[in-house]
Amino acid sequence: MENYYLFANGELKRKDNNISIITEDKGTKDLKIEVMNDIYLFGEISTNTKCINYLGQMKVPVHFFNYYGFYTGSFYPKETNVSGNLLIKQVEYYTDNEKRSEIAKEFIESAAFNIYRNLRYYNGRGKDLENVMGQIKGLQKELSKAENINEIMGVEGNIRKVYYSAWKEIINQEIDFEKRVKRPPDNMINTLISFVNSLIYTTCLSEIYKTQLNPTISYLHSAGERRFSLCLDVAEIFKPLIGDRLIFSLLNKNMITEKDFEKGSNFYYLKENGRKKILKEYDERLKQTIKHKDLGREVSYSYLIRLECYKLIKHILGDKKYEGFKMWW
Repeated sequence: MENYYLFANGELKRKDNNISIITEDKGTKDLKIEVMNDIYLFGEISTNTKCINYLGQMKVPVHFFNYYGFYTGSFYPKETNVSGNLLIKQVEYYTDNEKRSEIAKEFIESAAFNIYRNLRYYNGRGKDLENVMGQIKGLQKELSKAENINEIMGVEGNIRKVYYSAWKEIINQEIDFEKRVKRPPDNMINTLISFVNSLIYTTCLSEIYKTQLNPTISYLHSAGERRFSLCLDVAEIFKPLIGDRLIFSLLNKNMITEKDFEKGSNFYYLKENGRKKILKEYDERLKQTIKHKDLGREVSYSYLIRLECYKLIKHILGDKKYEGFKMWW
């Protein structure tokens, strides 16, 4: 299955049983609906209900980004894999503090483990990260003692703070990065993190859609209005593996440099060419496969996310205790 990343301005329309993008400079291009996974819109695109209805019918999510490349939202097709029993159980696990905290803690324990693996990887390649690794180990012990969501989130914030302090050592370029700033991102690294994380959120949303989970009911993050908060939960596990490693690779190979960014009045954003380079590498990373230690076969990085959803379902239904994904290589 393919993701389509559309940057040109134009019109997205249904033509017979296909979807076409019409632009002034390139005319009409047919998009292969039968192999379409998601559509990402970065340009100014107009469409109509005929097209949207068909995309919904074919179960194709559409993700929207504004002029600056910031994620603004998604068209989420009507759910077809629905289960009333699972929905009731999802809500039950959210409203029960003990059950909710157990899942939330597992998300962060897995994220912390994967963060530590990243640090160990670069420490073994000449980067001096022993002190940071020791701090992460200490925070992992603190996490095991956390008893509620606020305490779990507090430890998670400290883990990220310590982890980000090591980025200047990991990244070979000269970078200005003291702390994580999201809205709006105030420098090149924060902009890069925000963009890559938004891609991971949309991938998590698409994989959740293929299961019976409701994406609005989460455990680590509060289930609020107008957001798919379960995507944020699941993304915590995969940001170190997919997102952070991608960022390190792009910067250390000088595929992305300061020249790929533009400064606005009080924020930075990626130029179009920079976004395209990142999307190409991100797409390739999602298709990358590893031999799964339990399944005994090759699975893609994107499918690892879906497997995580299946494990969560089994836990909620009482079939098997949830254990978050941890890198084994």
